[in-house]
Amino acid sequence: MFAPTIWRFGKMMDPLHEMQRLQRDMNRLFAGVIQPTTNDYPAVNVWTGKEGAVITAELPGMDTADLDISVVADTVTISGTRLEEPLKEGENYHRQERSYGPFTRTLQLPFSIDPEKVEAKYEKGVLKVTVTRAQIDKPRKIEIKSE
Repeated sequence: MFAPTIWRFGKMMDPLHEMQRLQRDMNRLFAGVIQPTTNDYPAVNVWTGKEGAVITAELPGMDTADLDISVVADTVTISGTRLEEPLKEGENYHRQERSYGPFTRTLQLPFSIDPEKVEAKYEKGVLKVTVTRAQIDKPRKIEIKSE
């Protein structure tokens, strides 16, 4: 049925081209339908190194009293509550894309964390959490003995 000898409108039909066209059409159809889930909030970046990791999270307009950071073994959990901005009398939303309410984001790192050496700073809407690798999880150089 899809043999290259089949002609359609004076052109040879290419099944791969037809499938790619169908995929493009479906992607275009559903492009705006998928909404980000609450698991994707807040947006984070994670950098790891030999000594530990740095986690940054975008949390604009948050108060540090509404944030909580906890560390267990190799996971860091950032949670909090974004308060709803009250409308003045007679105002209505024209567009509302920023969500409000409780959120939790848990990140698993590739090493155990020393809970005594975790630092957090909040500046200009960005939370920066610096974690240190636990001493027991750091690589050690083993001396080789020869006889």
